[in-house]
Amino acid sequence: MDRQELAAFLRSRRERISSADVGLPAGRRRRTPGLRREEVAQLAYISTEYYTRLEQGRAPRPSREVLAALTRALRLSDAERVHLHHLAGAPPGPPPGPCREVHRNVLDLLDRLAQAAVTVLSATYEVIAWNDLAAALMTDFSALAPRDRNLVRYAFLDGPRPPVLAEADRAAFAHEAARRLRATAARYPDSPEVAELVSELQEGSAEFARLWASHDVSSGPSLRKTLHHRLVGPITLNCTVLDISDRDQQVVIYTADPGSPAEEALRLVSVIGTQRMNVPG
Repeated sequence: MDRQELAAFLRSRRERISSADVGLPAGRRRRTPGLRREEVAQLAYISTEYYTRLEQGRAPRPSREVLAALTRALRLSDAERVHLHHLAGAPPGPPPGPCREVHRNVLDLLDRLAQAAVTVLSATYEVIAWNDLAAALMTDFSALAPRDRNLVRYAFLDGPRPPVLAEADRAAFAHEAARRLRATAARYPDSPEVAELVSELQEGSAEFARLWASHDVSSGPSLRKTLHHRLVGPITLNCTVLDISDRDQQVVIYTADPGSPAEEALRLVSVIGTQRMNVPG
């Protein structure tokens, strides 16, 4: 265990996080950047005295439970989590589960791409961030419980919502998702979330059970997809997927060719937004 390097690393990670980043009030004027020690301790559910000793290089080796709590409190990336464990003399095992924290610069990207429908997916295909056009085109994700934002459930399980993808694209997505989910299960072997999702899909979908039994883990990219809007109808769009490797996430960007009917359809979808409309007949 390298106490001095661990102390310096904890201080550097604490000082980069603002109170607003973690939902804490700004409070009185701060003399130093970032969170206070007592705030990190509060977020990690450990005593302020113990955290202070960690930053002073005077604490005994932290347990894996404490390291996991500090990883969450300080919003560490996977690379930073591994580094923290090595500094503490406790080489890490596999990540405990898929990350749901989205980079701030990725969130900024969503807002800037106003003419594209953009979502961010976790390693289990849960939609964890989206922009206004994506909500208008697909569904109002903010109105759904987190478990109902999972696109694999859309693809394989019956539900109260109409399908978003056209049937041919749904089948292609289902194959891709099953393959990627098998790779996800290998990366997070101790994650109850991943295990429960796979079990639910195997029990609820013969198609998923068949795909899962094939043990395939790779698939080719789909560059165009047809989405079905409840009022505008089918819209065929370009689909670009960007990997955010340090968070094991994907940014999915739907765009239309300039001057195409799809571009006009997207403009109409943007005007309609997520409002509920009654359509006669």
